Amino acid sequence: MPRQDEQKTMPARATYPPPQSGGLAPALMRNIETLQERRSAAERNASMQERVAEAITRFTGSMAFVYLHVVLFGFWSLVNSGLLPILPKWDESFVILGTSASVEAIFLSTFVLISQNRMAAAADKRADLDLHISLLAEHEVTKLVAMVSAITERLGIQTEADPEVDELRQDVAPNAVLDEIERNGGS
Repeated sequence: MPRQDEQKTMPARATYPPPQSGGLAPALMRNIETLQERRSAAERNASMQERVAEAITRFTGSMAFVYLHVVLFGFWSLVNSGLLPILPKWDESFVILGTSASVEAIFLSTFVLISQNRMAAAADKRADLDLHISLLAEHEVTKLVAMVSAITERLGIQTEADPEVDELRQDVAPNAVLDEIERNGGS
């Protein structure tokens, strides 16, 4: 058995493998790949209508769409106000332009809402996954606290955390937490 002064100079052993050459642990890489596969599958399984709505929303949210409208509306306004007499005026009161812009706004807002609904559904799935993982982690931590507490009791070790240990050993009841949040006006 090494002497006490020898124990201090011995190098500490790693308790986990060092990161791989890419800098990320294999479990993390596996999780990233799984998430990417899920997103790709969701995109492949989207209906044609959802894909069209997503493509339109993506284009209308781009600067190319803004530039297109600056050119179109600018040209329309210049010609119909008489500042650019290369063509005859066809909408002097700008009623056609206003009506066209209104109809376009109706359709664009609908496409945006379709895309937002799809994104909200995906966010709900991720939130459910987060909740399940959090509840599992809470349960595992509770069990670990109980095991460590039993070990410290068996060895007769007193800690500053002793008064809180009984509370920490109890599993969290999600329904009770949600009921309390609702009673206190939380969302």
